[in-house]
Amino acid sequence: MVSLNRIYCPKLLTFRAIFNGFCVLALFFLISHQEEMLQGLFSKKPFSTLPLKTIFDDGVSEYAIQVEVFQRKMVENSVNSSNYIVEKESLGFETNALRANRSPSICSGIHEHRGYSTECEYLKANPQCNSGGFFNYIKFFYCDWEKYKALRYLVLVIWLVTLFYLLGNTAADYFCCCLEKLSNLLQLSPTVAGVTLLPLGNGAPDVFASIAAFSGNNSGDVGLNGVLGGAVFVTCVVVGTVCLCIGGQSVQIDKKCFIRDMCFFLFALVSLLVILVVGKVNIGGAIAFVSIYVVYVFCVAANELLRKRTTRSKLESAQLLLPVSGCVISSGNVEDQSIDASLLQSDSQEFKLAHWMWASNVAVYSNEGVNASSEVNPASLWGWNEEDTVDDNSSLSCSKLCSLLELPLTLPRRLTIPIVEDERWSKTYAVASASFAPVLFAFLWNTQDNLGYLANGITYLIGIVAGGIFGVLAFIYTRADHPPRRFLLPWVMGGFVMSIIWFYMIANELVALLMAFGVIFGIKPSLLALTVLAWGNSMGDLMSNVAIAMNGGDGVQIAISGCFAGPMFNTLIGLGLSLVVGAWSSKPVSYIIPRDISLFCTLGFLVSGLVWSLIVLPLSNMYPNKLLGVGLMIIYLSFLVCRASLAMGDGSLHGSSWLL
Repeated sequence: MVSLNRIYCPKLLTFRAIFNGFCVLALFFLISHQEEMLQGLFSKKPFSTLPLKTIFDDGVSEYAIQVEVFQRKMVENSVNSSNYIVEKESLGFETNALRANRSPSICSGIHEHRGYSTECEYLKANPQCNSGGFFNYIKFFYCDWEKYKALRYLVLVIWLVTLFYLLGNTAADYFCCCLEKLSNLLQLSPTVAGVTLLPLGNGAPDVFASIAAFSGNNSGDVGLNGVLGGAVFVTCVVVGTVCLCIGGQSVQIDKKCFIRDMCFFLFALVSLLVILVVGKVNIGGAIAFVSIYVVYVFCVAANELLRKRTTRSKLESAQLLLPVSGCVISSGNVEDQSIDASLLQSDSQEFKLAHWMWASNVAVYSNEGVNASSEVNPASLWGWNEEDTVDDNSSLSCSKLCSLLELPLTLPRRLTIPIVEDERWSKTYAVASASFAPVLFAFLWNTQDNLGYLANGITYLIGIVAGGIFGVLAFIYTRADHPPRRFLLPWVMGGFVMSIIWFYMIANELVALLMAFGVIFGIKPSLLALTVLAWGNSMGDLMSNVAIAMNGGDGVQIAISGCFAGPMFNTLIGLGLSLVVGAWSSKPVSYIIPRDISLFCTLGFLVSGLVWSLIVLPLSNMYPNKLLGVGLMIIYLSFLVCRASLAMGDGSLHGSSWLL
């Protein structure tokens, strides 16, 4: 492994440096061509994109004629759009209100652009054609780079990959470490932490992408298809790949836990099916859907407590007949032997989840590496153990270059998310995060469209004052050599909340970009969510679970369990919280579920994969085999064929007809 690391680490660092360089270039291109975005968000001064032309002999400029034409067009279009209000006093490309409400349905005529010479002129006359987000991707594609078509596609594709990376990296390097600290502070048992905080960390990209989709306008189907598409991918492709890789090994899956998880997952899918059939849900129904996972957590915790109590009583009875020292009670089960041996140790010994497990499914996005002290060392699995190459000059210089290129992507999060890990502690960053986090809150609050200049100023003032107070307190009561020992919970909660804020910002941008791709390619965004969003968020699950399972032993149990428990968490918590957000925003009336017949197809194939696993595994005495893997792969390929057929039939792939 030492020689392998010496070969692999420099290549990994080189790849990271190149990747970060492309990501930064894409970000630079987007920022440099979004002048109206900067003006709209900070000063709300409308930005005119109409070209300034020459003046004719009669004194009337071509610009004035275009202004009159565009203003008349905008007034005509506003009659058919209730989400846009034309401001008579100003002539701008779009107001801040449009950024808060993505309305891609007005883009139905952009490809034909009848009455307009180009797509860009159509956009200028129809400023409602906006996917939302901080960047106007549709305008960037059609107006800013009209002469460089290939470059437009390249920049947006690179930015899409960047957003997936930022979601996973925020989970791996910021959110998961906060969850681990929070679990230790709350003294949660490994079982409770494993079904609450652990899946939240590993499933954060899916959960917050779904919430961001439901919080937008007419994009709830993106959240539904993203989560369900990811669930089908993980339960079929990831589980199938694991079975094909380890088929033939004598590794047995815990039958009781497997059947318990499958039953809860199937019940959750049936409940979701009822919601889809009804077509609407109120706050009570959404909370009831989320509560299914709460019941699951209680069942897991109760089962674990009962098992420990039963095992301890058996050991106490055996200790009356056998000497304690050097004794291990054998029952023919290796797992029981390890449990019994641990219970014979001091009762004061504290057992925690291994450090690497907290970010197992998103570890591929991490830039920090993982401690090598755990039993299953992911550093060796991913080739991230850089201790063997730290003396190599080329690797060190490449690492410095990589860190430099990462700076534009990591610095904003580092300055606003407090980190209290011993290895990554920095008093400078801690003071900065305490100071800038309230300012970021004020900035996000001011992106609302119904605030006046006075409210904006007061919000910024409160954010700056609060940031100054927190920064001074952090400077006084922290030390440079180690994180705070006292009052650690506020720091951890601050990191937890700020990680969620960044999740929401990145996920909202990801959903906006998918909506823009739907307009550009004439593909229904829900179909992109079912494929691109689901695949992008599930790549970490595929790589991590296969690597863990290949390690053998308990790794197979962890990988298989995660492949079913993770999607169940994303379905119940991710979609559940999304439904709560949607129902809350539409109260007192019920939230209308987006009508999408293909969702029933997705649910059907998801249930088929679960039922196939529920049949094959018990028949094979809970040994994962290649029959299970091949069957799941066939189910997923059949699912793709079915969805492609439905997409061709319902117009999802026929230009922009889905927008009508």
